[in-house]
Amino acid sequence: MNSKSSDYHPRSILEFTNKLGVVLEDVLQHVQVLFFKGFTFLPDMAMHFGSFYVMNDFTRVTGQSDIPDGIGIVFHNIFENNTDDKLVKHKNTSPMEPPYVRIFPYTLRQSLDFKKNTHVSHVSISISAGYLRNFLKEEAEHFDYLFDSTNNFWIEELMTDDILRTVNDIVKKEEPAAMKSFYYKTKAMELLYHLFTNLKKREGAYSLKLSAKEIKAVYQVRDKIVSSLSKPSTINELKQIAGMNEIKLRKIFTQVFGRGIYDYYQHLRMKEAARLLREERLSVSEAGYEMGFENLGHFTKVFEKHIGKKPKKYVQSIN
Repeated sequence: MNSKSSDYHPRSILEFTNKLGVVLEDVLQHVQVLFFKGFTFLPDMAMHFGSFYVMNDFTRVTGQSDIPDGIGIVFHNIFENNTDDKLVKHKNTSPMEPPYVRIFPYTLRQSLDFKKNTHVSHVSISISAGYLRNFLKEEAEHFDYLFDSTNNFWIEELMTDDILRTVNDIVKKEEPAAMKSFYYKTKAMELLYHLFTNLKKREGAYSLKLSAKEIKAVYQVRDKIVSSLSKPSTINELKQIAGMNEIKLRKIFTQVFGRGIYDYYQHLRMKEAARLLREERLSVSEAGYEMGFENLGHFTKVFEKHIGKKPKKYVQSIN
């Protein structure tokens, strides 16, 4: 097994990515790296994590990897930058985009847009499909869509507390004094365990072969939903944005996000309500009103379904 750690110097990033057959020179000219660490466990897996500030608008096309049948898994914007370096001067003034986890094959080339003056953080795992299947063993049949070389899947998953805790262990705890690579590989597998435990709960088939255009369209629909959590968009509005019929839109949306359109909207709506209760210290009735509810009883019922506790119990648990 070949394993090596990298610090946050851009040259170290290039050395790390070159080992994986990934070219990043055109990306580094647009960002200011706050910190970076990378570990290779070739030929089967690699992990890197870091944080950077975007200085210019740019588009990156997802590239190939020398890892055979490589699958990319990106935990995006789920931790704050934790370095004391002077580069963090941007941290308090630059916005961070919402967090997500994305899973995709390296054979599917997709454009990712980065906006000027934004802060981006990530934990990224590249893993061989065969290596992953071997670890899943008898559970692999639940994830056949990942191992079909003809299937251009693209999946986005919401965060769980287990994922967030493991990411914090990876990023924020001090490095172990010994067996560093072994520690980070174990943490990478722990992160995948929590992710796949959540993915197994998904319902619906993954039979649609997606094009880059369809993926872009369904994210435009998602962005529209996120932009107005206090009031749902109509299906006609979403169909127009996507440029496809309702049946196809619903199938693709469920395939990518693991939930139907309305259920996804309600889940994000309750996540925002929980944030208002937790961070803004709004009352239960105020949070419900902010999220567009006129009936407090209905708000309580929906909140409990998606958060797992009634709003008042949730407030008590965080105080």
